[in-house]
Amino acid sequence: MIKYNPKTWFDLIFHQYSRNVIKRLFPALTFMIVYTSLLVYVIIDYFGLDFESTTTFHSILGIVLGLFLVFRMNSAYDRWWEGRKLWGALVNNTRNLSFKLHSFLPDGDNENRKYFASQVHNFVFAFKEHLRDGVKFEEMINVDEGFEDRLRKSDHRPNLISSEIYQKVNRLYKDGTITGDQLFLLDKELKSFSDILGACERIKNTPIPYSYSMYIKKFIFTYIITLPFGFVTLFSWLTVPIVGLLFYILVSIELIAEEIEDPFGTDVNDLPTDNLSEKIKNNVNEILLPR
Repeated sequence: MIKYNPKTWFDLIFHQYSRNVIKRLFPALTFMIVYTSLLVYVIIDYFGLDFESTTTFHSILGIVLGLFLVFRMNSAYDRWWEGRKLWGALVNNTRNLSFKLHSFLPDGDNENRKYFASQVHNFVFAFKEHLRDGVKFEEMINVDEGFEDRLRKSDHRPNLISSEIYQKVNRLYKDGTITGDQLFLLDKELKSFSDILGACERIKNTPIPYSYSMYIKKFIFTYIITLPFGFVTLFSWLTVPIVGLLFYILVSIELIAEEIEDPFGTDVNDLPTDNLSEKIKNNVNEILLPR
C-alpha cells in the first residue's frame, strides 16, 4: 500500500502509479489511437465524407456508463474497506488476548508466554499468506519439534494453528494454571480469529458477479469503439487525442476497481497486511515477553 500525503497535488498527479497504469494500458491504448487515426483518415482525408456526427448518443450512454462505474468502484471499495476493518479488529483482538494471557499466566511462566507469542505470530503470518494462496515457512516460528511437518501436511494452516492454541489453553485449564472463568474470557478472542479469517475468506472467494463484470466491460468497449464516429466530423484529427484520453480515464477506473476488490494481495493499492502482521508481532512480544 502506498503511503502518501493527500494534500500534495503535484506529487499525486505525477506519481509513479500513473505511469504504471499507462504501461498496463499501453497495448490497448495504442490500438485505440491507431484505430481512431485510421478511421479519421478514411472518413476525412480518403473519402472526404461530410456527414453530421453527433455526441448525443454517447452523452446518453455516458450517463448510464457513469452510473455503472460508480457502482463498480463503490462495490470494490466496500470490499477493500471491509478487509481493512477486519485486519484492524485482528490487531485489537491479538492485543486483548495478549493482555489477558499476561495477566492470567504466572510471572515466571516464560515457556507458556513464549508459546503463545509464537503461535499468535504464526497464526497472523499464516493468515496473511493464506489469503495470497501461499505460505512462507521461513516466517513461521517452530513451537515444537513436529510443528513444521504438521504445517506442511495441513491444507488450511491458520485453522491448524488456531486449533493448537485452543488445545494449549484447554491443557492450561485442566492443569489448573488458569481458571474456568479465565478460560471463558480467553474464548472470545480465540473465537474472533476464526470469525475474522472466515470473513476475509468470504471477500477473497466471492468476486464481483460474472455477468456484472462482463457487461461493464462490454459497455466500456462499445462506448469507446463507437466514440470516434460521434466526434470525427466535429473535431477531425483532434478526435484521436480526445478518444485516447477518454479511453485512459474509463479503463483506468475499471483497472483500479479490479485491483482493490481483492485487497489481500501485493498490488500497490492492496492492504498493508505485511506491515500489520509485523505490528501485531511487535505488540504481542512487547506485552507477553517484557524485557
